[in-house]
Amino acid sequence: MEKDFDKLINTFQESIFTWGYFTDFEKVNKNISKIERKLNLLNSLIGKDNIENEFIDLIKEYPEVKEVLPILIAVRKDKLKELSIISDIINLDHDKKYDIFYEGLNEENAKELKIFFNESGLKDIFKNKNIKNVVDYVFGIEVGMDTNARKNRTGDLMEDLVEKFLEIFCKDKNFVFIEQATKVKIKKAFNYDLEIDKNNRRFDFALFNKEEKKLYLMEVNYYGGGGSKLKATAGEYQKLNDFLKNQNITFIWVTDGKGWLTSRNSLKETFKHNDYVINLEMLKNGSLKTIVK
Repeated sequence: MEKDFDKLINTFQESIFTWGYFTDFEKVNKNISKIERKLNLLNSLIGKDNIENEFIDLIKEYPEVKEVLPILIAVRKDKLKELSIISDIINLDHDKKYDIFYEGLNEENAKELKIFFNESGLKDIFKNKNIKNVVDYVFGIEVGMDTNARKNRTGDLMEDLVEKFLEIFCKDKNFVFIEQATKVKIKKAFNYDLEIDKNNRRFDFALFNKEEKKLYLMEVNYYGGGGSKLKATAGEYQKLNDFLKNQNITFIWVTDGKGWLTSRNSLKETFKHNDYVINLEMLKNGSLKTIVK
């Protein structure tokens, strides 16, 4: 067992990043295309002297422009609606939750829009010509905001890699698999009744031997850094392995990443307890063929 565990630990991948990890330009372009016309209307404000009045006049003529104002300060519309803005830092006085998306434009609405335009810093940005084109400016914002999705993309990359191995494996075998497998999806795809330990349980993959009516459930993850989540995950998968084993279901955990070197003991306990804990190197070298029969 020690030798097998050392093999697991010593063959963890340094990274699983592809070029697509850094920025999802397809999503960025899609977000921009939805609002490009409204953004172009704002170009008329750049460098104007009487810019506050020009801003309000633009909103009066094209009220739909209000919809794109939040992205100019790198926040989504729904998020801005939820925020309570502090107007007096010393006394921690809060304005009401800021809503600039009302219908119609009266004197009070115009006052609130001017406050937003001034206090957010947008007035100076437009007046001083700090930006040359609003569409290009928002493109940059969207790229920046997309970096927040990188954490989620790490999980997606790991699933994509494992999926490729499953596709190759199933091509020559009488097996099928589905991803994001819930109890309902497994019943629909394989006519297999699965007992679950919690209502929101969703497996990364479900692999099914059609001849033997044998089900294999798989979780995959990658940890480039350490943290308490690794220990919690290892403990959860020990219990999950036992729960599924009692149903004659094989649980396979594919995990990777140098982050495990900081939680070696937690992983070792699960490795000793679970039947199948493997990494990408082991998957590449055909471990699936010895597990799935």
